[in-house]
Amino acid sequence: MQRRSLFKKLGGLLLAPAIPFGTVAAAPRNDKPVLRIAHLTDVHLYDKLDAPEHFRKCLHHVQSQEAKVDMILNGGDIVFDMNKENLSTIDAQWKLLHDIMKKECSLPVYYTLGNHDIWWHENSRGQAAYGKQYSMGQLQLSLPYYSFVKGGWKFIILDSVHLDIDDTWYIGKLGDEQMHWLETELKSTDPRMPVCVLSHIPILTATLMVEDNVVNRWQMLGGDMHTDVAKIIRLFYQHPNVKLCLSGHIHLKDKVVYNNVTYLCNGAVSGAWWNGNNRETAPGYGLIELFANGDFTEKYINYQV
Repeated sequence: MQRRSLFKKLGGLLLAPAIPFGTVAAAPRNDKPVLRIAHLTDVHLYDKLDAPEHFRKCLHHVQSQEAKVDMILNGGDIVFDMNKENLSTIDAQWKLLHDIMKKECSLPVYYTLGNHDIWWHENSRGQAAYGKQYSMGQLQLSLPYYSFVKGGWKFIILDSVHLDIDDTWYIGKLGDEQMHWLETELKSTDPRMPVCVLSHIPILTATLMVEDNVVNRWQMLGGDMHTDVAKIIRLFYQHPNVKLCLSGHIHLKDKVVYNNVTYLCNGAVSGAWWNGNNRETAPGYGLIELFANGDFTEKYINYQV
């Protein structure tokens, strides 16, 4: 998959020592969580490779947890691929999604858009459905980024996918308008209220260093991680109530702790696009417990076991 706009260098990236998944800094174990959320990302739903049945199984798995899940955060790449497809193929993928969700899911779901949820068909730029409008209509979103408060936490849903300078492919960024919105959103949030951020493309991840046959140099592409990562990290540093950032896109599971913010890239429901594991990451979803004081626990669950 082509992803352009190389980062020029990796210098200065500091990663915390490895932390086993499922552990977190000192949440008081006598407290009960205020929310349990399932983070489902990169479903890539279409009617092939038994994807619908696997997705149903995943939804059942989430809803059968002994400790009840309160809501689902969907991290994007909801349908298999809209990028260059014709509208009839796109219509079928979204109809399949709505049918399954109506029949198989009783939980509230909050969505962000992934790169595969955007219709960038160069010959159709004049149509109303071009770009993000089609998916926003399917999800009844007036904007591709938004926020809400639940269980004493603020959730900020970002739109991380934008056209690159050549207008044919994408990079990860917020853009000036959304960055200003994010700054205002954090300033207006009670500093005692913990914040969870959801994006499709990771803001910060270590997964990009997992490559075969690399001797002494990694290349980070602007479609794989936010190109405005330094600016976002500086903003979060000014707001210590930002505790957790969730993402997908890479189909790998990792955990990076930087400046007391935890960045979780939570694999993919589809694994390797419905062809088993993607490297060492099985098809799965994140299960997260949030506490009133801003602590959390997290684990990654292989629903196919």
